[in-house]
Amino acid sequence: MGVARVMNNLKPYLAMILLQVGFAGMYVVAVASLKRGMSHFVLVVYRNLFATAVMAPFALYFERGVRPQMTIRIFLKIMGLAILEPVLDQNLYYMGANLTSAGFASALINVLPAVTFVMALVLRMEKVKMSSVHSQAKIAGTLFTVAGAVLMVLYHGPAVQFPWTKGQHHDAAAAAGAAAAGGFLKGTILIVIACVCWSGFFVLQSNTLQSYPAELSLTTLICLMGSVMSGSVALVAERKNTHAWLIGFDTRLFTCVYAGIVCSGVAYYVQGIVSRQRGPVFVTAFNPLCMIITAVMGSIILKEEISLGSVIGAVIIVIGLYALIWGKSADKVNPVNDGAGSNKGGAGELPLTAAPNGHGGSKHGNGGHVFDVETPPTNGHY
Repeated sequence: MGVARVMNNLKPYLAMILLQVGFAGMYVVAVASLKRGMSHFVLVVYRNLFATAVMAPFALYFERGVRPQMTIRIFLKIMGLAILEPVLDQNLYYMGANLTSAGFASALINVLPAVTFVMALVLRMEKVKMSSVHSQAKIAGTLFTVAGAVLMVLYHGPAVQFPWTKGQHHDAAAAAGAAAAGGFLKGTILIVIACVCWSGFFVLQSNTLQSYPAELSLTTLICLMGSVMSGSVALVAERKNTHAWLIGFDTRLFTCVYAGIVCSGVAYYVQGIVSRQRGPVFVTAFNPLCMIITAVMGSIILKEEISLGSVIGAVIIVIGLYALIWGKSADKVNPVNDGAGSNKGGAGELPLTAAPNGHGGSKHGNGGHVFDVETPPTNGHY
């Protein structure tokens, strides 16, 4: 009985760890496909199509009795969410990761909570009291994450050698030089802009959920609209290269299916349940694990070089991230009506633990549903 209880309590931890491994794998296979010539425009379209196909049955079943009526106002908000996330964020991130590296991009994306905090502060959705220790931690964490990101861009330093990278230093150095010549700074700027778009997505998403509290249905609609809108963009961008749409049974197809199902399907479901049971701070706390796994996998599979500046900058970002999370832990989270779970029609969700710990709030979607602009996980959508 005691062993069963311990294993049951470990489920959220195991779920989040496995999820970070899944995200890290997506970062690596996506960059591998992009560097082999796959169009990021086409990748975004196919990814969201697969995500829609996977999420739609769950939305139709679990939320068949609680889905609110669609209005023009809600529809316009969903269009805005689709533009910010699938169209702008994913395209810009893939472009930036292709110009830099999977490890660098996954480390730099950790500035997302700080960007979201600043945006919420500007929009007066976040309150700060300078006399409060938690508010001071938010500000200090934001400054640390920005400082870490700037350090990663301005200082590279020598390559960090690992046991599995011995003998490939010259190849890595040459690859790094090619990346720098190809626009390392441009890639960094694209990733930062992607973070801003993703932050805007969280802010608009929190507002949309107040009038459309059906998480799975909203996610399905975002992916569907994202497929249509990103498809239109891809048709224009790849109008002279029709072969870009052809993918065979290779890494390109695997990347689309993997990203759609694991990172836009399973991830939404798992993050939503864990966030509802343990709170958004618990979900966000596992983000640096993805960065570490991605860096290791990138150095092994893609032969990517990990510079000393990237390591130091990533450490500073993680320190700032946890300071910001600790500051946010004092905020109150609005409880969420678990309509799907209470649906008399029999629809519901299978929890990861027998009993929630009392934390309200649902945060899933491409990184998480946010109420009162809670600090989002930084890897839910890629």
